[in-house]
Amino acid sequence: MKLKNLLSVVLVILVVGALAGVKTLQINTMIAAGALMTAPPDTVTTAIAHAEHWQEELPAIGSIGAVQGVTVTTEIGGMIKEIAFESGRVVAAGDLLVRLDTSSEEAQLRSLESQADLAAINLERTRKLRADNTIAQSELDTAEFALKQNQANADNLRAVIAKKTLRAPFAGRLGIRQVNLGQYLDSGKPVVSLQSLTPVYANFSLPQQELARLKTGLPVRVTTDAYPGRDFAGTLTAINPDLDESTRSVTLQATLDNPDQALRPGMFARMAVQLPTQDDVLVIPQTAVLSAPYGDTVYVVEPGTNAAAGLVVRLQIIRTGQSRGDFVTVEAGLKPGQKVVSTGVFKMHNGGHVLEDNTFTPKASQTPQPNNS
Repeated sequence: MKLKNLLSVVLVILVVGALAGVKTLQINTMIAAGALMTAPPDTVTTAIAHAEHWQEELPAIGSIGAVQGVTVTTEIGGMIKEIAFESGRVVAAGDLLVRLDTSSEEAQLRSLESQADLAAINLERTRKLRADNTIAQSELDTAEFALKQNQANADNLRAVIAKKTLRAPFAGRLGIRQVNLGQYLDSGKPVVSLQSLTPVYANFSLPQQELARLKTGLPVRVTTDAYPGRDFAGTLTAINPDLDESTRSVTLQATLDNPDQALRPGMFARMAVQLPTQDDVLVIPQTAVLSAPYGDTVYVVEPGTNAAAGLVVRLQIIRTGQSRGDFVTVEAGLKPGQKVVSTGVFKMHNGGHVLEDNTFTPKASQTPQPNNS
């Protein structure tokens, strides 16, 4: 009985050992096969780092302002009797905008004019009597004073009537009407915005270290998100004589013709003061740069260690400079002629195999003009 049990135990041990050996052999075979396998290469587009001549620019952020702009308001309150403009209309200097009710003032003016006429007649009579020494000089002085006082009262009322007639102070484009016919208008109440749009100002600032390179007359390139791909040409016309003590920056102003009135006051814009010098720069597409907390990197495409390896990528840290359109300058980390991955850099890893395919690569440009979708 004991011999039979012993044989059973031995048999189980042999079976388990055989199974373990077979499984170990299978695992080792799979590990060896996995070591020989390589992942399929990633298909990428590439670009070559190349040198270009860029005109040196000083970039800044600013806003568009009107050469002349005002919100038309009333100086004296009154009831609106006439509205002589439409919202968005272009007006000339002196065009009638709003007329307030002046019926009461006009009636008072007629009374004052009558008093002034009577004072003039009395003055003429008093002068004749004084010439005959019939009356004293003081009576003549009193008559002259009465005439001047009545004329001044009439002139004051005429000024009140004139202030109740609102006219465009300069030529420009009106905004949206903010009043209605028959409405009582308090003094200082806004009526409509009036902006002169040709030309316009571009207001911005630059750090104080750039002050020595600035002078009026330099060309300024202006872009805005409202018109993608379009550049507006202007001229630097004013440099503030003092600097902002908190930011140590100098305020600048450029003037743009704006013939089609595309630029509007208050619009956000990017400015670039164009200096007369040119720089030789090394550029790559901005899509090739992978930004990270430790710095900017690119993947350089190089041949593998052997002919069968194909193309591999190498992670390279770079220092970028200014950007223009689809391009960015590389100040350190790359050399002219080196090939970099231009799309799909987020899925790359150092030493990975790639397959180059530039069949459908979009062309990079300094002034891209994407189609509306």
